[in-house]
Amino acid sequence: MGESRRKIMRVLDGETLSPPPIWLMRQAGRYLPEYRETRAKAGSFLDLCYSPEHAVEVTLQPIRRYGFDAAILFSDILVIPDAMKRNVRFTEGHGPEMDPIDETGIDRIETDHVIDYLKPVLETVERLRRELPAETTLLGFCGAPWTVATYMIAGHGTPDQAPARLFAYKHPKAFEHLLAVLAEVSADYLVAQIDAGADAVQIFDSWAGVLGEREFEAFAVKPVARMIASIKARRPSARVIAFAKGAGFLLKDYRRKTNADAIGLDWSVPLDFAAELQKDGAVQGNLDPMRVVAGGLALQEGINDILEKLGDGPLIFNLGHGITPQADPQNVQLLVEHVRGWRR
Repeated sequence: MGESRRKIMRVLDGETLSPPPIWLMRQAGRYLPEYRETRAKAGSFLDLCYSPEHAVEVTLQPIRRYGFDAAILFSDILVIPDAMKRNVRFTEGHGPEMDPIDETGIDRIETDHVIDYLKPVLETVERLRRELPAETTLLGFCGAPWTVATYMIAGHGTPDQAPARLFAYKHPKAFEHLLAVLAEVSADYLVAQIDAGADAVQIFDSWAGVLGEREFEAFAVKPVARMIASIKARRPSARVIAFAKGAGFLLKDYRRKTNADAIGLDWSVPLDFAAELQKDGAVQGNLDPMRVVAGGLALQEGINDILEKLGDGPLIFNLGHGITPQADPQNVQLLVEHVRGWRR
């Protein structure tokens, strides 16, 4: 079965399938006992990301268990700043941390060896394409420049990314340069993933929702548009999903301005608005991850609402953000069966 018949690739090209294909963000993760076992063997979280053997294994685990229509490379958005020598580390209970960057650091930032540094990740992609079922789409990914920059400025995650917003206001030229550098190197990284065997790629802008209208245009739209233009100039057949979490009404022109093939929707996006966005192409989402934790009627109602509103257009069924560690694997099985059993 060739790439052209992979269901998610067909939807990215604008087809409507019934039932729609399904995968879940963070589908390889702590809710699965087999993931926790592999994670313990690998050592640190970054060791897991940079070990092709272990990264392939955890990527394949949810495919074996649920038969999702896509496998997404197991890695992290912060491998880019790690490759830029920002001393990224993951501390249990504290999340990611790194050496914060300032104006001087931005001026001196090095990108020459980023792709070489990330060769283990690209080896994981190559192995996955060989080991995945022929019908399964392989997704690569990276973080969007704005979201990655927020961690680089603060040195850690924050509730509203105030450090990055303040830095951008006080040092606009330096921040613009940081976004430009991140856009360039991230596009190179996604092209390398495509060349290694990824069928399509997703750009995660997890912190787009903290931005005002002007800032969304400058920090979220323009860098992603630059990335997609660069990717498609080099790989014209590339397919890109852009996910600007929390962007709300600002998603109205996001597809047109970025040239994304599909846009990811978080669970706060009203389904009537989602249906309007779907008129211009594929949408992905947008079940609340807490419904997977709750199970039962809450899960069924959430699934049905999405399928009823969006099932008549190009849809990739997904969550509105990543699956949480509290999710019951049995509820994920019920979710997959419910979606797969639906017909218009």
